[in-house]
Amino acid sequence: MKSRVLPAQSRSDSGHRLPIRLAFWLLDNARLARHSGVKRFAGRLLKRPARQGVVAAQSRLGQLLCRDCGNTRDRRIGFELLRQAARAGDSCAQLELGRLYCQPRQREPQQARHWLELAAGHGSHEAKRLLQRLNP
Repeated sequence: MKSRVLPAQSRSDSGHRLPIRLAFWLLDNARLARHSGVKRFAGRLLKRPARQGVVAAQSRLGQLLCRDCGNTRDRRIGFELLRQAARAGDSCAQLELGRLYCQPRQREPQQARHWLELAAGHGSHEAKRLLQRLNP
């Protein structure tokens, strides 16, 4: 029987899929996602793929850090991860950045408008609604 060897890129890509899928499942499960320990575990699962440039992991980890972390350093890291994912075309990250720029803490309407327009261009109804509120 001949053994099939996958190219190095395929092996490394498949190594990311399981931790990402598990982290997404944990965060999407309403009952489990309420617990801070589960969020911490999901964050650890997403950390390596996010560092290696997996856009979906950057987006979810960025959202997790910006929404659920109390310290400034983690929020800043989350913000940067969201920015990277948004630049790569992730519409969820674009929407989240638009929301963050609308909040009083950030309050940068031009940046908010930029990211919300991109998310709306990808078909986000929430982004369209926020744009209408931003443009009276």
